[in-house]
Amino acid sequence: MLTAIPTPRQLEFQDWEFGLFLHFGIRTFYEGYVDWDGKPMSSGRFNPEALDCDQWMDAAKRAGMRYAVLTAKHHDGFANWPTRLTGFSVASSPWKDGRGDVVGEFVDACRRHGMHAGLYYSPADWHYPYDDPRVYNDYLVGQLTELLTHYGQIDILWFDGCGSEEREYDWPRITGRVRQLQPDVLVFNMGDPDYRWVGNEAGLAPSPCWNTADAVPFSVRRESAEALGGSGLRWLPAECDCRLRARNWFYSDRDEDTIKSLEELVGLYHYSVGRGCNLLLNVGPDRRGLLPDADVRRLAELGRELERRFGVPLAELEAFDRDGDRWTFWADQPLLIDHAVVEEDLRSGERVQRYAIEIWPAGSSPRGTPIVVFGGESIGHKAICPFPPVKVQGARLTVLQSGGPVGLRALGLYHIG
Repeated sequence: MLTAIPTPRQLEFQDWEFGLFLHFGIRTFYEGYVDWDGKPMSSGRFNPEALDCDQWMDAAKRAGMRYAVLTAKHHDGFANWPTRLTGFSVASSPWKDGRGDVVGEFVDACRRHGMHAGLYYSPADWHYPYDDPRVYNDYLVGQLTELLTHYGQIDILWFDGCGSEEREYDWPRITGRVRQLQPDVLVFNMGDPDYRWVGNEAGLAPSPCWNTADAVPFSVRRESAEALGGSGLRWLPAECDCRLRARNWFYSDRDEDTIKSLEELVGLYHYSVGRGCNLLLNVGPDRRGLLPDADVRRLAELGRELERRFGVPLAELEAFDRDGDRWTFWADQPLLIDHAVVEEDLRSGERVQRYAIEIWPAGSSPRGTPIVVFGGESIGHKAICPFPPVKVQGARLTVLQSGGPVGLRALGLYHIG
């Protein structure tokens, strides 16, 4: 299996692991509206009088998140910043007498809280006419220029493919302008991506999930993938996006009862971060401009539970002895364990293709035969390896198949219970 080589910026993104997705805009103020339903909306309804992006960031930090992505413009075309290219924006709303800027307040709050700032931008826009592709591409480039010049460093530009299935965009021009304005921005999914969509909106990654790809999933409306312009294999880590509430990306008065349980959220974390991907969890701010109280409580519960589970390992990489592609730990006293967490050193690409976690039961000697408790293929950025609780005298990670010299960045044993 061939591996591409990541850039330092891509590795930095993978270290962020967990982010907050924020669907907020004109749709927030129209209960029951859905994508592409064609129902008219007026910017006169947009008025989040208590908007507080610091509250958003505080909730994200409590959950253990390190980045956030806000819908600067969704498919409806409403701009959360005072764009000069359409009248359908915060500038024509009653909020702050038309002088407000959600994008600006969001980016500033991210910086105050040490969060990496990302902006979602829908290339498809049912409010702006798509009669002339050249004119439409001028509009896209113009709006992206505003977003990438008015707010300082933007860490993520999140392109949503939904609605673009029959449209043609001048990607060389668009991404050329993006790279010119912000060389360090991470582009999601379309044009010239730095990372890819996992292929579903359930927050679930497949196993194995490799970081090297030659195509990206395109949208929920089309199952086929987009080839990467004949550029061959590229390092494209996957991100898993999903909703905290079961049905809606934007806020609704009618679905608080669908907030995912703590148990389900921990499972999603295992199926995403635990399979080497990033997890982007959506919460829709309400019509006050605040994250709903029940959602904030659940995020805090999740942060506490993840810290309880993975905050303090019983043994770390430094306690393991390496012999070739085997890392062995021997305990002074027997330990009850039920998880191992492994991170591969990815600076030279992804090498591990098959591995096993083995244990020596309590009371064993190093001359005894170890027992396999977990087997996997890709380790990648992080592999969370669960198994039934067992009291051990020793534990070992063995790389059974690889595509070259292997290095580990982290290895830990845990008892979660």
